[in-house]
Amino acid sequence: MNLPVYKIDGTQSGKNAVLADDIFAIEPNDHAIYLDVVQYLANQRHGNAKTKDRSEIAHSTKKLGRQKGGGGARHGSLKANIFVGGGRVFGPVPRFYHNKLNKKLKSLARCSALSYKAKENAITMVEPFAMDAPKTKEFARILANLKADGRKVLVVLPQNSDNIYLSSRNLPEVNVITVDEINTYAIMNSNAMVMVDGVQDILAERKK
Repeated sequence: MNLPVYKIDGTQSGKNAVLADDIFAIEPNDHAIYLDVVQYLANQRHGNAKTKDRSEIAHSTKKLGRQKGGGGARHGSLKANIFVGGGRVFGPVPRFYHNKLNKKLKSLARCSALSYKAKENAITMVEPFAMDAPKTKEFARILANLKADGRKVLVVLPQNSDNIYLSSRNLPEVNVITVDEINTYAIMNSNAMVMVDGVQDILAERKK
């Protein structure tokens, strides 16, 4: 698959980028995408929510009243969950949400997501560029020139660039990552992808 490479002013550079068919033109596997997205979201959870049960509440354990003859329900202590300030029943406790997927399955999910974007013509290739300083307006203008503004955009760089990242940080619909950070969730959570020329070669090299 060939895609034209654009300059940051929106004009074509005259070059074409070759996208590997085994990455950008496979038959997408929806279940692999589902498993990878579930794993990614689960791994973002800290799992440190905690409430106190009745064994952890600082109250007296003195019995509130006699067992029978009081005219009401029997109670043991103020630690019971029915009292204000009592312990919570079946409350959350710290737990580990992380799970693991095989590398081949994650690779299949990532290639499936990229193939979906390629089928939707949602990938724009741009020449390598740099920014001398963090400038949000300038970065927004580049996206507008590439017709990638006004929707969720994933910008993939071959290597980290602090100025480009800082320029995009105040744009809520834009996510800038490096090729090392590319993942199925980020791809599927975007409406369009802007890939810097050279990213496709790194992906193809790692697929071997």
